[in-house]
Amino acid sequence: MAEYKLEVTTGNLKQAGTWDHIYVTLFGSKGQSDRTELDNFGLDFTTGAMGTYTIETSLPLGTLLLVKVEKDPFFLLSEDEWYFSKVVVMTPEGDRVLFPCYRWISRGELVELRGGRAMKDFEEVVPLLIEHRRKELTHKKSLYQWKTLTEGICDIVSFNDVSELPAEIRFTDVRETEILDTKRIMALEFKLKGLIGSTEQWENMEDMKNIFWCEKTEMSEYVTEHWKEDDFYGYQFLNGVNPILIKRCSELPSNFPVTEEMMKPFLEEGTCLQREIEKGHVFIYDQKKMDGISARLYNEKHLHVTPGLCLFYLNSESKLMPIAIQLHQQPSAENPIFLPSDLDTDWLLAKMFIKNADIMDHEAVHHLMNTHFLGEVLAVATLRCFPEIHPLYKLLFPNFRYTLPLNIGGRKSLFGPNGSLSKSSLGYDGILELMRRYFAEMTYSTLCLPESITSRGLESIPNFYYRDDGLKLWNIINSFVKEVAEYFYPSDSDVCKDTELQEWINEIFVHGFLGNKDAGFPACFHTTKEVIKFITMMIFTVTVQHAAVNNGQFDYYSWIPNAPLLLRKPPPTAKGQSSMESILETLPNTTEAVSFAAMAKLLSENFSDMVFLGRYPEERFEEPAFQHMVQKFQNELSHLGDAIQMRNSQLEIPYTYLHPANIENSIAR
Repeated sequence: MAEYKLEVTTGNLKQAGTWDHIYVTLFGSKGQSDRTELDNFGLDFTTGAMGTYTIETSLPLGTLLLVKVEKDPFFLLSEDEWYFSKVVVMTPEGDRVLFPCYRWISRGELVELRGGRAMKDFEEVVPLLIEHRRKELTHKKSLYQWKTLTEGICDIVSFNDVSELPAEIRFTDVRETEILDTKRIMALEFKLKGLIGSTEQWENMEDMKNIFWCEKTEMSEYVTEHWKEDDFYGYQFLNGVNPILIKRCSELPSNFPVTEEMMKPFLEEGTCLQREIEKGHVFIYDQKKMDGISARLYNEKHLHVTPGLCLFYLNSESKLMPIAIQLHQQPSAENPIFLPSDLDTDWLLAKMFIKNADIMDHEAVHHLMNTHFLGEVLAVATLRCFPEIHPLYKLLFPNFRYTLPLNIGGRKSLFGPNGSLSKSSLGYDGILELMRRYFAEMTYSTLCLPESITSRGLESIPNFYYRDDGLKLWNIINSFVKEVAEYFYPSDSDVCKDTELQEWINEIFVHGFLGNKDAGFPACFHTTKEVIKFITMMIFTVTVQHAAVNNGQFDYYSWIPNAPLLLRKPPPTAKGQSSMESILETLPNTTEAVSFAAMAKLLSENFSDMVFLGRYPEERFEEPAFQHMVQKFQNELSHLGDAIQMRNSQLEIPYTYLHPANIENSIAR
């Protein structure tokens, strides 16, 4: 007689337990056990419980291959789902074999779990496991399918509603409740203040401070008080929520006719613009990709979008100062170059129109498309192409937790025809066109931070904390991925032989990057080094990069004048004609402003079940080596966090968004 000891764990999620009967059958290389009910005295499968059970067989089963788990009803009248985390089997030979599950099991359902070390397809030799692998992938490819959202950008998952997703991919009840509570509290606050449904313009700037009473942060308060200041305006293009577009200016564009005489008052004494350009002290923000996109209709008239240019100067105090703004690409008498010496409201209005274009670019391209949609591509390709026993499935699964339900819901509430972004100056169609234009020019290098920083000439600009923290995090992630990849792919031939890996990268190439070979994206892998770089980029994108472009939205965007998604009046075509009254007329009305502020609040919200970078709470790997790699990864993140904390303690404006303790392990909000 042989005894197998089973440790069966029920998840800690709300209502994870079950009253139903649970049966287990063990399959080994030399036979299988009888179907055995797991039943101890008392309640067995309560939330968070770990029960120990014994299965006896007449002879040892050999190498354990599969565990089949079945769930039959105890009460006939109601469904009783069970969140089954894992089962660990101790064999008669003293081996510990992990069989991870981490999914909801419905009444009458059975699951067959793979156990043991992670396996690549070419390593399989047992016919039973080869067939199990084939059936699993066939099922997943029928469940997770691609569809086109719009021509010219990456494909998305085919589900139209969150309810269509498997339960373990959806939000937990806890997350769902907290999201709804946040929305209800905001709606109640806005209703009590009479801010909902009003089309009135703001009477003064002070009134906008009352959009939120209790939800303010130190940073949002700082923004409210300092948003007009030029040095803080420049700071935001380095360390705000869209530090992506500013570049070193090696020569002035021909369509931006800034002269030495114009610039002389704003440069250090005894120098000139050309000399400062040669020294690398001049930078430019150019929104040319927005040129020619039609803005949306508003009160039966088209709004205006300014695909402008802004010139910045790094002064002797290492402050990045805006020194010239042109609101349209083509110079003309009705497109003047605005200067800091102009009428205060002229200069302020010009800066606001640049920020209007910047926030739409940020939300549509660098936040939504380049993190959320690419994260969705990673999720769908991984779910379709890798069985759960594959090492890269185990590695990457935590990096798309909540991404699919978040994106599916967000395409209605945020991005859809009636969503918050559709109320921007560009509107739904304009936002899509902007995304298409950026996607057409996106390259592999633009998604790899070290290469992006170099191509933009920003290696040495001071006080660029997004760059400093981001590059360190890139290197830490790269070191972790290198260890994992080289462990599972010790030679380049292992990479070439892994057909599932090759299918995975090809699906990402075709559906994520639309087969754009000229952009440098890989369609296949030949070396372990190529795998390391690509997985580093993907993990960085859905963790660090998303944190950089997401987490500060309430801080910077809840004060509407600092980041107006909508400007209702045309941009100035001449100097000396603006006033604070005309600025108030240009800003969003009460309801519009509240909608944008609420969006920023919800996107920046913290939730109780957040999982942070480097954390792997689900036990999916049996290999002790992986746990050592994770521990090293976490230690390096912790040391970086301490260094960032020390630096921030000496800064007037701490940069906190890339502190590892603030970076989620997936796009989950």
